[in-house]
Amino acid sequence: MRKFVVWPNELDARLSRKYGRAVGKSFAVDGPTIREIIDAAESLGMKIIEVDENKLNPRLAGLDEEYRRRGMVRIESKHPKGKSLKMIGQKIGEIRRTRSKGKKSKSKRRKR
Repeated sequence: MRKFVVWPNELDARLSRKYGRAVGKSFAVDGPTIREIIDAAESLGMKIIEVDENKLNPRLAGLDEEYRRRGMVRIESKHPKGKSLKMIGQKIGEIRRTRSKGKKSKSKRRKR
């Protein structure tokens, strides 16, 4: 099993690779939260070892506050970090799509 740290900026589609995005745009999501990363990793069978919501990735020091996401998640996975990040990014996208479908179906109720 491999252990590594996942920072939200590694999955953030709004950032360039210079500021730490580690996956391609097709796997990245806009502004991922720590909770989304944890939910996605757990649903993929990865083990969460440590969560620190106050840590800031050093690469984000020169970035606008709007794009800074605090937090880090230490994960144990059977896959390498790159593949795990892609899987987590895809899973967050799936979770967001299913949640938005649930909200849309409720809002389409007819008024009488």
